[in-house]
Amino acid sequence: MPEILLKRIDDLVWGVPLIALILLVGVFMTIRLRGLQVRHLPLAVRNLITNEKAQESGEVTPFASLCTALSATIGTGNIVGVATALVAGGPGALFWMVAAAIVGTATKYSECLLAVKYRVMAKDGHIVGGPFCYIEHGMGRNWKWLGKCFAFSGLCAGLLGIGTFTQINGITGAVNQFFDPQNQCTVNFFGREYSWSVIISGLVLTVCVALVLIGGLQRISGVAQVLVPFMAVTYVTATALILVFHYKQIPAALTVIVRSAFGLDAAAGGALGAMMIAVQKGVARGVFSNEAGLGSAPIAAAAVRTNEPAAQGLVSMLGTVIDTVIICTMTGLAIVITGTWNIGLDGVAVTTRAFQAGLPFEPEVSSFLLMVCLVCFAFTTILGWNYYSEKCLEYLTGGRRHVIKAYRRLYIICVFIGPFMTVSAVWTIADIFNGLMAVPNLIAIVLLSSVIVAETKQYLAKQNL
Repeated sequence: MPEILLKRIDDLVWGVPLIALILLVGVFMTIRLRGLQVRHLPLAVRNLITNEKAQESGEVTPFASLCTALSATIGTGNIVGVATALVAGGPGALFWMVAAAIVGTATKYSECLLAVKYRVMAKDGHIVGGPFCYIEHGMGRNWKWLGKCFAFSGLCAGLLGIGTFTQINGITGAVNQFFDPQNQCTVNFFGREYSWSVIISGLVLTVCVALVLIGGLQRISGVAQVLVPFMAVTYVTATALILVFHYKQIPAALTVIVRSAFGLDAAAGGALGAMMIAVQKGVARGVFSNEAGLGSAPIAAAAVRTNEPAAQGLVSMLGTVIDTVIICTMTGLAIVITGTWNIGLDGVAVTTRAFQAGLPFEPEVSSFLLMVCLVCFAFTTILGWNYYSEKCLEYLTGGRRHVIKAYRRLYIICVFIGPFMTVSAVWTIADIFNGLMAVPNLIAIVLLSSVIVAETKQYLAKQNL
């Protein structure tokens, strides 16, 4: 009964209005910025490199901020989320996932620009910024209630969804899939039988998370700068190998994806319904993965050492390109090519089977490679979302440190219990809070779009562009 209720809430939150809002805001900002995410992609890469040596106001470098944001996005969404979207919405979900990401890149640029422009300095010298700040300081104090709505949703998303349950559930699921797929070594825990691989991996990850979180943003960004680039390259290389060894099947896979995206393979009268399911699952999982429009990345962007909001907006938008346009697309293509999306599997098992079928290695080697990638990605996502949700709590409580410390302990407890949640319930909860975060942030982007355009023009003029 609880899962049925959660499913109904999820369908309501992620109905046509919110999907349309996310896509339309992306299209709106793409038009207003005249396709900036395509025209100035080289400038974004150049800013990432040159701004690393800049000594400007802020706490972390642009690269560290990007890695912190990527640490929160490159995770189970790229490996498990893509698989879940294709199983539920068919191959067409991948088309809508990428389409939403392309226009969402303009949204990511906009929200991160605003985060730097309207960030504030706390009494102890650290920076606080994000949607709650640009809603209050950009739109006026009469809108502070909307900022609090965002902060509350972000707090819940970190604690109960995208930050804890989904990530640790994905990690332990991958470990279990490799070490004990038949669940032969089990123990009764919380009234149910669980594999020892789930129990042990859950405990180890909980301890590791606790050790890193004690160090705050600097330690989180330090870990992210090491793990994220290395594991992203490793995962992309492995997925690229699948595509290279099956390159002849790519055109057919692309045809299947496009036909499924528009319901062309559905039975007569069911095309529209099939298309809507593909759109819903694709956009929802895409937003879960790249978080464009969600309002999370601006919290990390606000702490960057820069005096140019537009410069950081350009750097931050690279996160969506890397996360969804590249990594999610490669994952989805690998799953479609190997045909593992419609053989009765779910979650990480879908991608695992794709790696086993697509890579020229022994199945155990392919499974181990995917498991290591997923563990590292999801681990850094847990860290990144703790930072996001703590900033939301800081805004809600006025920076009361004792409350934030208590919350950090609660967050660690949620990481511990995550493996014992059912997969469907975990993803449904994450989807609900993601949607609730997006609404206040998207409203702010639209209402502050003139500020975004003005800042962009001013910055590009300085660059003689």
